[in-house]
Amino acid sequence: MRREAEERDAQRRASSNGIPYLALAKVSVNLEALELVAYEKAKEAQMAIIEARDEKLAVIVVDPKYSQTVKMLEQLKGEGYKPTIYIVSRPSLEYAFGYYRFVQKKQKEISGAVQVGPDGTGDVVQQDLSSIVKARNAIIARNDPGMISQLLEVMLMGAIANRSSDIHLEPRKEAVHLRFRIDGVLNDVFNQFSGPVYRSMLSRIKLLSNLKLNVRDEPQDGRFTITLTKKDVEVRVAIAPSEFGEVVVMRLLDPDVIALDLQDLGLRPDDLVIIGEQLDRPNGMALNTGPTGSGKTTTLYAFLKHKLNPGIKIITIEDPIEYHLEGVEQTQVKEESGYTFGSGLRSLMRQDPDVILVGEVRDKETAEIAVQAALTGHLVFSTVHANSASAGIPRLLDLGVKPSSLAPALNLLIAQRLVRRVCTSCRVPEKIDEAMKKKIETFVNTIPDRVDKKKYLDAITIFKPQGCEVCNDAGFRGRIGIYELMIVTPEIQELIIKEVGQLEIERAVAKTAFVSMQQDGVLKVLSGITTFEEVEETTGKIEWK
Repeated sequence: MRREAEERDAQRRASSNGIPYLALAKVSVNLEALELVAYEKAKEAQMAIIEARDEKLAVIVVDPKYSQTVKMLEQLKGEGYKPTIYIVSRPSLEYAFGYYRFVQKKQKEISGAVQVGPDGTGDVVQQDLSSIVKARNAIIARNDPGMISQLLEVMLMGAIANRSSDIHLEPRKEAVHLRFRIDGVLNDVFNQFSGPVYRSMLSRIKLLSNLKLNVRDEPQDGRFTITLTKKDVEVRVAIAPSEFGEVVVMRLLDPDVIALDLQDLGLRPDDLVIIGEQLDRPNGMALNTGPTGSGKTTTLYAFLKHKLNPGIKIITIEDPIEYHLEGVEQTQVKEESGYTFGSGLRSLMRQDPDVILVGEVRDKETAEIAVQAALTGHLVFSTVHANSASAGIPRLLDLGVKPSSLAPALNLLIAQRLVRRVCTSCRVPEKIDEAMKKKIETFVNTIPDRVDKKKYLDAITIFKPQGCEVCNDAGFRGRIGIYELMIVTPEIQELIIKEVGQLEIERAVAKTAFVSMQQDGVLKVLSGITTFEEVEETTGKIEWK
């Protein structure tokens, strides 16, 4: 009798407000619609979304004039939705809230992994997505709110098939744009995602990444795994608010990227000799410098693979762990728990390691402990943000490391950048006039004699890109490192102790058999690997004289 009275009361309120009444027991609740508003927010607003078709929503409320209800409805309208309101009794609303337990169960089930393969969710694995055009066509075929799982799957697989390092989803005024970063360059893939499709896809990504669905006005970071037949690809997700919605960047950490030996990095034979000698040393520090995305981690992982054997213990401390290495103990920084680079490194020293990888030296505590580790019988690999090999020294001094400790600890400094490889399927030889040939010969002859210059000057051939289906008409396919290696000699150690400026260190380095990044880049052009334009883009204008 009480329930009947509550339903009659709801009918009267609906009639007086001119809003339709709904008996919820006769209507199904759509879980994907319900999860558009998180349980806590829905409870606070005393409303629930029970159906969603594109931007149209069916919303049930007890009191349409309740302030929190009005506020939530305005927020939904501001996000592009068109809510239709139905008045229900309080028991009916509680009945709808009960469905949230199925939403939470669903979140738990799908969180963390996308499986693609014979046991996967769709037919994506059978499709050829090896070009942007093919990936775009597959995305267009699934650009529908009812195919969100398949749409996300084909987007991820298309990015992997095209060797993308990042996927960018960018809301703009007219639509949401999808771009893949391939070989360091962003490529437009699709720009017609509607608001409802993107919101559903965004919810799916958040669920996979263990992120909060109802947080839209602050950045969130998460990760999930793409499980393929032969490998797992980790995906780092960064979501941030923007003018027209939330921007998503997904970084793909393909394990094939680090399946590189020293010989695969692009180091010249004379550089490989130096690297081999330094890696054979029992202690000291090898420091890799360069900006984010210049391949530092890949190089250091190749060093670890070279050192890997059952007789030594290798430990890393990273933020975050990007790739998993078999046979290496990897730990991750967790600042909220007090496990920083500094405290973690101090703890790792008690684990009796032979080789230590520190993801990045970014503060005085980490720098000092890393230097002390190098001085006390450990081989330490790390990275620091600096523009050149020699700039790594003042960077460490600026962090507060004592010159008297730094000088004997440093063995080797490396600087590197990535340049694009000319596509071998469509490249064509470029004609060289006599003036250009003479400039090249003069340039190569200034390079130290440890380089086999004859190999580069006997038959000078350079290539220019054309563009074909294999390289998505870019003219380039893949990237390779260009390097400079700086050995810390006794003379340079003395300069570090004296705390001289970077210019004096560079003058001392120039007197050794030092090959700069730009020189290495030009040698790679003469090897038919890249172009002068690529080298100039990363190292500045070539100094021919």
